[in-house]
Formats: sequence, structure tokens, C-alpha cells
Amino acid sequence: MEVRAGAGPRCTGDGLRTAGPKSSGRAARVSAPPWARFSAWLECVCVVTFDLELGQALELVYPSDFRLTDKEKSSICYLSFPDSHSGCLGDTQFSFRMRQCGGHRSPWHADDQPYNSKAPMTLQREPAHYIGYVYFRQVKDSSVKRGYFQKSLVLLSRLPFVRLFQSLLSLMAPEYFDKLAPCLEAVCNEIDQWPAPVPGETLNLPVMGVIIQVCIPSRVDKLEPSPPKHGDQENLRPAPMVLTSIHEPDLFRCFRPVLTHVQTLWELMLLGEPLVVLAPSPDVSSEMVLALTSCLQPLKFCCDFRPYFTIHDSEFKELTTRTQAPPNVVLGVTNPFFIKTLQHWPHILRIGEPKISGDLPKQIKLKKPSRLKTLDTKPGLYTAYTAHLHRDKALLKRLLKGVQKQRPWDVQSALLKRHLLELTQSFIIPLEHYMASLMPLQKSITPWKTPPQIRPFHQDDFLHSLEHAGPQLTCVLKGDWLGLYRRFFKSPHFDGWYRQRHREMAQKLEALHLEAICEANIETWMKDKSEVEVVDLVLKLREKLVRAQGHQLPVKEATLHRAQLYIEMVIGSLPKDLQAVLCPP
Repeated sequence: MEVRAGAGPRCTGDGLRTAGPKSSGRAARVSAPPWARFSAWLECVCVVTFDLELGQALELVYPSDFRLTDKEKSSICYLSFPDSHSGCLGDTQFSFRMRQCGGHRSPWHADDQPYNSKAPMTLQREPAHYIGYVYFRQVKDSSVKRGYFQKSLVLLSRLPFVRLFQSLLSLMAPEYFDKLAPCLEAVCNEIDQWPAPVPGETLNLPVMGVIIQVCIPSRVDKLEPSPPKHGDQENLRPAPMVLTSIHEPDLFRCFRPVLTHVQTLWELMLLGEPLVVLAPSPDVSSEMVLALTSCLQPLKFCCDFRPYFTIHDSEFKELTTRTQAPPNVVLGVTNPFFIKTLQHWPHILRIGEPKISGDLPKQIKLKKPSRLKTLDTKPGLYTAYTAHLHRDKALLKRLLKGVQKQRPWDVQSALLKRHLLELTQSFIIPLEHYMASLMPLQKSITPWKTPPQIRPFHQDDFLHSLEHAGPQLTCVLKGDWLGLYRRFFKSPHFDGWYRQRHREMAQKLEALHLEAICEANIETWMKDKSEVEVVDLVLKLREKLVRAQGHQLPVKEATLHRAQLYIEMVIGSLPKDLQAVLCPP
């Protein structure tokens, strides 16, 4: 595999730049930096083709300024094509996730912090990975030596908006395969006029004569947000294509062959267990991996995951080595060779060809890993793991009844999503309550003393508290909850959850301390203080103010304004020489 020179003329973006029909209150900006708005959504667009002499080749990168390392180019080429075992004819959409080989290389890249601070944890920008959204076409073509037209259009982003970007590709790709580069340039320039994704806002995104209407989730949203209101569609011509979600997979469609094992899979995800998903094609593989990693919401999935992975990947040796325990990764693959390579992994989910009819497909069975020996292994969940919780038979009955009554799949997915959400919440709420009890009381925070520390998390104390405040209060499922919590404490998800909650609580403590200082009588405090103590107060207040203004502290604007006035007043009380040091011209 070799890489052709990426090309693509770059639009300068001079003059007025306007947003879509609904620009979320943003005024038109003059001379916006080239690709500034484009990069709020995408890193770049790639075209990968099959060359008879070179194999997969990177035909084009747009904008051409975007810099990819040779290793990244190679990974994109291999991950953008189904492997030879899949036999995908026609059009196929799937996604992959690959590690970045360096820092940000966009000359126009914006700061992630404003978006990440308001977005749900599960939808924040990827700090160290790219997500590739692929539209692959393979059709017979007698004008090509090999007899087939094979090409992939790839959107590379750090945003996990799978539903949005797949919808965008379904508009872009067919047109691009017919008209090639001019069409791609025009679409990229349209995206470069979109408003930036702002959590909590409904945006209208014009592209190729269609308006895609999306609601960007916010961390203050309810966990089951409603789709954009019809009022948002007034005066829009043509009528917008409304996406009810920009990121959620169709859970029922993905989990149809494994409904009887959904809770076991949920436990494996919760515990961060290594899992291989062996599917017949990249679209089935990537959808299943994304469904699995989404079933812990609102808990952030803290482990690595690869919706589609090949033997040519630069991390193949690292992830398949037998010299150490399997890493905490969910790996989506299509090559049966992985069955032999990853036999030492504790959990392998083998999925068969998807069933198109409305009937429920034959449910896969739990099988012992020792039966996983041949390349033509039958579908099944090969694991020695025993679930801690009993199966929810009522849920299965409701879903099966829905199949018999031909209930719409989106309603079935909503039932499944609600079940998994309530299950995760029942598990997390006792942890949240115990963590909250470790926070010092507000009355113990005084203005002129260092705030008290958050008390340490003692696992035994928490487990003891479950007798009176455990998941049994909100969940009817029976089972070994204590055993599940004990294993959870050893998982990356407990570490990720605890670090995040501890950071939020520390910031809240600091904010409460700043409020206590601003509500105190600072003039009375200064009367018997030395200049050194007063200067120390100024420096500490400034540091808190900088952190608070950088949205790192949950502080009201009035408190920030008062803190600034205090700083000015305190500096004004000091001798002129110290004032000059603290406020240089």
C-alpha cells in the first residue's frame, strides 16, 4: 500500500461568511480564518481508492493543508476498505477509530474547551483519536482493469456524531462518485459556513440543497432529550431533514441477535472487559461496537474501542500480543483470522449475517471459550464469565411482544435504551450519594483559611452503605450487586468516574471558598495584616479569578465581578512601589 499525493484547492474564505438559515444568534463574521468553521466539525475529508499496482491508495486529502503522518495515512487507507472476507458489494457505511500519532496539526484549529465544558462527557471531542466515517462503494465497472469500481469517501473528525456524519455522507458520497473533486470542494466550502456545534442549541446546517436540522446535546439536558420542536422549522425552505439524534445507534437493530445476553454484555462493558466482536462486515462490526460502548450512558466509556480493526493496523501487534494480559479494548473485526490470533482473549462475540426480515433472528448462545477453535466458528458469545445480575425476563417479553405486533424499531430501541439507562443509573446513584457524603459541609468553609479536604473514598464503607441505600431501592433486578461493585472498583470506569467526580467536587470547593471571600468584610481583615499577607491574598484571588474565567470553576458572574473589585481595592491600599509590581504598565 502506498500513498498518493493529497491535493485539493483551498478556498481563501475572504469576505463575509454567513451561517445557515438559523445561525444560533451568531452575527456574520468578516474574513473568518480559512477553514475555522469547517474544523469545528471535521478535521479533513479523504478519498481512498484501490490501485491495481499500489493497493489501497490515498487519492486526496481536503483541505490540503491538513497534515497526516505516514502512519496515519496508511491506517486510513486500510481502515477505509472492507477486508477481502467481507465481500461488500454496492454501498456500505461504517466507522473506525484510530490513534493520533501526534498533536493537533490543523493550522486553523480552535480550542476544545468551550465545547467540552458544556457537552455531555460521552460527546466531548476525542483528545487523542480520530474517528473515521466511511462511505465505501464497490460496483462492477468494465472500464476498470480489475472489473470493479472501488472507492471510499471518508470524513475524519474528533466528534462522535455518527448519525449526523452518516447522514451527511449519504448526501455527499453518491454525488461525489459521479462528479468527483468539484463537488467535494463545494460541499467543504458549505460546511465551512456552518455555525459551530454549541451544546444546547438547535442548528440548521445547509448542504447540497438540503437543510439538516440537529440538536446538539448539552450536559444539562434530560437524559432522554426530545427531538427539535416543529417551531424551529418555520420559514425553512426546503423543509429540513430533522435528525432526532446526532449520535445514538439503533440499539434494537444492533442487539437483535443478542437480546437474551444484553445484561451480560452490559456487565462486561461496565467492568471494562476485553471483548472481540467478530462480524461478517465492517458496518455490522462498527454498529455493534458503538452500541456496546453507548449502553453505559450517562457513564462515560473510559476504555479504548475500535469499531473496525484490521490485521494491517499499526497497533495490531500491540493489541494482539500474548506476552501480557489482553488490554481493556472492545475490538470490532471481520477477518476470521482474529479467532486464532485472539483465542487468549476472555470474551469473543461472534455475529452471523444480519437478518433483514422483521422476525427476531435466532438468539446466539453462551459458549465456553474452549469451543472457539476453528475459523468457521458458529455465532455465539464465547466466555467463561457468569453474570452477577439475573436476567430481566419482563424486558425480553415486552420486546418479543413488540416483534409479534410489528412494533416500530425506534420504539423497541427506546425501550431497550430506557432499560439500560435505568440499570446504569441504579448502579451509579449509590456511588454518587456516597461520594457526595465525602464533601465538607459548606459551613466549614471560611474565607481566610484553606478549604478542608474531600474525605477519601473507602470501598468497605461504601459497600456497607448499600444495605440501606443500594441499587435495590431503584432496580427490581436481583443478583450479586456487591460482587459487581467489587469488580467495578478494579475497572478503568471506576477510575474514570472517580477522577471526574473528585475534580468536580474540588472545583466546587474552590468556588465556594471564592464566594466566602467575596462575601466577607475584606477591609476589616486587612487592618492587622502585613504587606506580605495582603500581596499573598491578591495573588491567590487572581489565580482563582483566572481559573473561574476559564470556565474551570462553577462561579456566578456577580461573584467574579466582586472578586475583581476586591483585587483592585486591595492593590489600591498598598504602597506605590508594590502597586507598580502587581500592576505593571
